[in-house]
Amino acid sequence: MLADSSIPSHTGRIEQDILLPATARYELIDFIAQELPHWRDHPDRPPASSETTLTGQLCDHLNAESYYSTTWSHVQFRTEVTDEIHSGRKIDLAAKPCGATLVIEGRRHSQFDTLLPIECKRLPTPKEKGRDEREYVITEPGTTGGIQRFKFGYHGAAHLVGAMIAYVQEQTFSHWAVQVNCWIQDLSAQAGVTWSCFDLLQPLSEDSAAGLCMLHSHHRREGGLEGFELRHLWVRMN
Repeated sequence: MLADSSIPSHTGRIEQDILLPATARYELIDFIAQELPHWRDHPDRPPASSETTLTGQLCDHLNAESYYSTTWSHVQFRTEVTDEIHSGRKIDLAAKPCGATLVIEGRRHSQFDTLLPIECKRLPTPKEKGRDEREYVITEPGTTGGIQRFKFGYHGAAHLVGAMIAYVQEQTFSHWAVQVNCWIQDLSAQAGVTWSCFDLLQPLSEDSAAGLCMLHSHHRREGGLEGFELRHLWVRMN
């Protein structure tokens, strides 16, 4: 019976405010990047190849590592999170506050707010009927391309920074850097489109031993939205 049930004492409590520096999102991205090889190589991680399964595994790992982290213990990770602006769309992976309200540049973020939207893709795109090989960048017809979602505000319209994780299952990082930029250049050559060379990926760092590559890109957005920065975290899976 309801009268016999016990209600946790923390229900409805006012959470503490934790002030984070303006660079907090970039530092959070660095934390995720550092954990990608540890997640991939974890001895208890079951073999998997599908994007959904890999992202779920990664979410579990990040939650475990953030829980014991002195820096990120007040951050949790969730999969299939509803976008704040487009409620009919789901973000693959998102970082949210946990057990505290995080304040960044004067803006308060509660457990109901997304700190960092993250899109996850496989490279190469699976060869299945109806899939566009350029899915990391765009899908035509459709609006489910990785960069496309952020560039056109389908995901992350309420944010200025986001991340993309690529599970690289074939070829090298340099191969995919060239290929992704070729797809963007081809799009920019088409008349009447908003893609340009401004959208190209630029290298940041590569750790061959760890199988990790980091890149970034900047994207102009329409509809009165400010520009958007993407950090690309690529982890070699093979």
